[in-house]
Amino acid sequence: MTTHQAQPAPVDLAAALASFDDLWSPRIVAAVNDYDVRIAKVQGEYVWHSHADTDEFFLVLDGELTIGLREPDAAERSVTLTRGSVFVVPRGVEHRPESATGASILMFEPTGTLSSGSYDGEIPDHIDSTTGHALTSG
Repeated sequence: MTTHQAQPAPVDLAAALASFDDLWSPRIVAAVNDYDVRIAKVQGEYVWHSHADTDEFFLVLDGELTIGLREPDAAERSVTLTRGSVFVVPRGVEHRPESATGASILMFEPTGTLSSGSYDGEIPDHIDSTTGHALTSG
C-alpha cells in the first residue's frame, strides 16, 4: 500500500492549470488513499486505449470533452461532457478522449496508472504517456 504525506496547503485549481501549458500531460494535484487526483489541459484527439484494472473518472472543469467508447458487445458511441459534467469510463472499456476547442479536466486514477493505458502503438508527439507529473508553480 502506498503511503502519502499530508497535503501542505489547499490547491487552487485555476492557479494550478495556469502554471503549465502542455496538452495531454497530467499534473498530480493531490492524493486520496492510493489514487492520484490529476488535472490536464487537452485539445485534439488522444489515442484509443483502455485500463484493464481500473475505472477512469473525468470531470470537465472548463470547455468541452467528448469521449469515444468501444464497449464489448456494443456499438461504438460517444459522450460529450461540458463544464461541471462527470463521467466514469468502466475498467476494460476502450475509449478516446478528444476536444475540438480545448478543455481543462480533472481525473482520478490509481497512483502509477499510465495515462495511455493499454495502447501499444507509437505515441503521437502531442501526447505525454505518463503516470502524472508533480505540480510545480511558475
